[in-house]
Amino acid sequence: MILAEKIVNLRKQAGWSQEELAEKLGVSRQAVSKWESAQSIPDLNKVLLLSEVFSVSTDYLLKDDSDVPGEVLTETKTVMDDDGDRLLPVSLEEANAFLELEQALVPRTAAGVFLCIISSVPLILLSGAAEAGKLPITENAASALGVVLLLLLVAAGVYIFVTNGIRLEPFDKLRSNSIDTAYGVDGLVREKQEAFRKIRTRGISTGVLLCIVSSIPLLLTSFFSGTEENDFVTSVCAAMLLLLVGCGVFSIIRVSGVWSSFQVLLEEGDYTREKKRRSRSYAGIYSRMPGTSPGSYGRSREYCGPLLTSSLVCGKIGNESLDDVQSKIGKKMMRHQIA
Repeated sequence: MILAEKIVNLRKQAGWSQEELAEKLGVSRQAVSKWESAQSIPDLNKVLLLSEVFSVSTDYLLKDDSDVPGEVLTETKTVMDDDGDRLLPVSLEEANAFLELEQALVPRTAAGVFLCIISSVPLILLSGAAEAGKLPITENAASALGVVLLLLLVAAGVYIFVTNGIRLEPFDKLRSNSIDTAYGVDGLVREKQEAFRKIRTRGISTGVLLCIVSSIPLLLTSFFSGTEENDFVTSVCAAMLLLLVGCGVFSIIRVSGVWSSFQVLLEEGDYTREKKRRSRSYAGIYSRMPGTSPGSYGRSREYCGPLLTSSLVCGKIGNESLDDVQSKIGKKMMRHQIA
């Protein structure tokens, strides 16, 4: 099999058109067409690019006797970094698949976190409304209904986390191992990262703003102090606080998750080789827990920053009022259990 035939077969196996292959190599479609029809031969630099793009050896491309129909001969050379760690090879196709899957699943993960944050909202509202006599049910019944809704919302959030984790499991190795990206991956990822930078800035700014203003409803309860409606208004304001915090965290996670996928492939931020080496010791312990892996440790750490940020922003503002609400709910649940 001559070089022209090999280029045609490899391109078709990859599912690319001549235009797509030409774009990856930085040449015109006409040049690829001439190579495949044996009207011209690519120079040495282009042969090296072809071997990287198709993940085959240059020997396979250049030697006519290296003919294995239907198979792709990959090089088995192991690449090591300066510290002697083996580098995990990442092709352009694998990088694209990882980015596309991350962008599809990050909004689902953000929604799961949102559901967990607001899970106590029904319990707060139902308990407050029942105590104020605004519902035709007893306080115990309202508390029981609120607990059921709380558990359903948490279950929905956990279901999202588990299914997302299963779908991302094939790419866990990218988070926990040092990687060696194929030619063109770094430039592609940096281009997408730069295009996403403004969206990330807007998302984080919006999320932080929502977390800051989330305490305003609780501060407004001071205007109803001493009135008959005070308890119910406090419950409503506490629910509004959680809803605003949930929306803020959703906005932060939605952009932070996509941004972290760029950092994984570029080995920046929390995914530098040095940090991966340090985290592997923790991940080794974490992975011994049932149903976990080193990659899942990286994913769980990925969202701790936004959640910690939101909790710090809300801080102590209105803390007293929220403690009052939590205390009342705790007492109602205790009374319900006793009953």
